[in-house]
Amino acid sequence: MNFLAHQYLSGESEKIRIGNFIGDYIKGRNYEKYHPEIQKGILLHRNIDHFTDRHPMVIKSSKRLKKGYQKYSGVVVDVLYDHFLAKNWHLYHTQAIGTFVNKSHEILIRNYLLLPKKVKLFLPFMIQSRRMESYSKIEGIQAALAIMSRHTSLPDQTDFAISTLHNEYDAFEEEFTYFMKDLIDYVDKNHRINVVIPNDLHPTEER
Repeated sequence: MNFLAHQYLSGESEKIRIGNFIGDYIKGRNYEKYHPEIQKGILLHRNIDHFTDRHPMVIKSSKRLKKGYQKYSGVVVDVLYDHFLAKNWHLYHTQAIGTFVNKSHEILIRNYLLLPKKVKLFLPFMIQSRRMESYSKIEGIQAALAIMSRHTSLPDQTDFAISTLHNEYDAFEEEFTYFMKDLIDYVDKNHRINVVIPNDLHPTEER
């Protein structure tokens, strides 16, 4: 999952949200240098990624993107799934997405000195562009993938990703919806994170 989902799945703890945000940038046992609650967020991030990479719905979504992205197709699915989370935010959270993103920005700015160097470098641009909120529009996803292709090893296949999303939109969304219920359930049961969700999506609901 991408930035928005990781923040969403952190619950109400400020330190867990910090740890979950920086999780990709803390390698090995370096997480032990941080406050215990930040450590919990970093480990939560790793476990969410592990769960995500092995989920059958994510694997199914990834196969549509193999032609353009090969081993990086899962990275693109993470971004596409953030689009569906942002677009359908009212189904997953009791707070407006703009308010939620503002709170995330405030937490990250307040704890700026704790952030790894790479995070400090991109954070101002992420805040200015309101990237997490922009995921709700396909244009926002397109911009995010283009940025990633310029600054990471992600192949420059943004047009292919957006075309595939348009052509298979309903299938991607259906797979995301099924997967997200399982992921919320996993975080609730295995990590005791209280995700603020509407009652009809509570993890204990019969499916």
